[in-house]
Amino acid sequence: MNIKRLVEIDFSLFFSTIILTFFGILMIYSSGINSSGVLMTNEYIKQIIFAIIGIFLIGIIVLYDYRHLYDYAEYFYAFFLALVLYTVFFGKLVNGARAWIGFGSFGIQPSEFLKLATIILLSKYLESTQRSEEHLKRFTIAGGIVGIPMLFILLQPDLGTALVFIPIFLVTCFIAGITKRYIVYSILLIGLIGFFTILPLWQIHILKGAFPFLKIFQNLKIVGIMEFSMILISGIAWYGYKRYRKDYFYWIVYFLSLLIISLLASLVAHRVLKDYQIMRLIVFLDPYIDPKGSGWNIIQSITAIGSGGFWGRGYLQGTQSHYRFLPQQSTDFIFSIFSEEMGFIGGVLLFSLFLLIVLRLLNIMKTTSDPFGAYIVAGFSGMLVFHFLINVGMTMGIMPITGIPLIFLSYGGSSLLSALIGIGISLSIYVRRFEH
Repeated sequence: MNIKRLVEIDFSLFFSTIILTFFGILMIYSSGINSSGVLMTNEYIKQIIFAIIGIFLIGIIVLYDYRHLYDYAEYFYAFFLALVLYTVFFGKLVNGARAWIGFGSFGIQPSEFLKLATIILLSKYLESTQRSEEHLKRFTIAGGIVGIPMLFILLQPDLGTALVFIPIFLVTCFIAGITKRYIVYSILLIGLIGFFTILPLWQIHILKGAFPFLKIFQNLKIVGIMEFSMILISGIAWYGYKRYRKDYFYWIVYFLSLLIISLLASLVAHRVLKDYQIMRLIVFLDPYIDPKGSGWNIIQSITAIGSGGFWGRGYLQGTQSHYRFLPQQSTDFIFSIFSEEMGFIGGVLLFSLFLLIVLRLLNIMKTTSDPFGAYIVAGFSGMLVFHFLINVGMTMGIMPITGIPLIFLSYGGSSLLSALIGIGISLSIYVRRFEH
């Protein structure tokens, strides 16, 4: 190992990460104080321990040539996939999901590390097939690599973590040069699955039954007839495309298959997900439809952010968190505490640090001569941006509540460690960006 590698890293990326992690520890400490000024938890101590371990791992990973990950990608993937499957049956139940393996007062969430393992295997596959012209085959196999972890995580069930695999998949495939119509197909399919999944509760609580015809999508017999009809039409259209090579036959299959798959997937989603989980996906549109249930979190979060004003109330001076109005305040709603105590100015600083990290990651992706490294950074960047946008949007009431933490700030050793390992791999790629 060449120790000199440590002085060749991207220091702006490294220190931005350290500053955000430090902010997270401060906010986790604040979240543990009650209205009497008494510290109620030791979560901040655990976060400090995980932060120290993570920073140490960054140094080790920078010294380690990331290209060796190529040879072990399948093993990492299989190992963490097995751990996630183990949690489905024997994991510790927390917040309605069996996603943790406990070790005394500590525990790990294998799905957080499975994200990185999936990114590495996906990058290896796309790099090894980059000269292939069979875009559909590449896209399908890549989808399988990402889809299996998503399925296992949904069985826990942990919808938020499962959703994170979608931007990892789409961003990596886009950078790898997969034909754009397949990527657009995936985006449309995800949107339609989400629409048909939330449709029953949306019809009841948001639309107030204004469109009675939407009830046909809740009738299994009618949906079955629709599915059979569309499959039959698609089969005829596919035959026509193969025989006559007319584009309009192709597009008939393209759009009908979207409806067929999304309707089936939404039926499966209703079997896997609980009503309260689906309710979280729509309640942000009007939190007052369930102000003491699913809407409570959003209402209190918006109140906390608004009360921070321009300069903030000051560190440890927040009221929403100290009076325990914010649920999951050290994890899902850590940004609400930060905004209340640090105000708009603090929010701008936080946004700037995340933006700097993303820009530095894009720079690594653009300058590295190794496609494998570029794809890893692309997947990690997609994951990081998705976490940020969904979590911050959720606390501001403009995104659904999905239980996605704010990377570097939210309490959680597994989330922090996996993020710091991702930064370490990115820095390892940076110092070797001209080697190939």
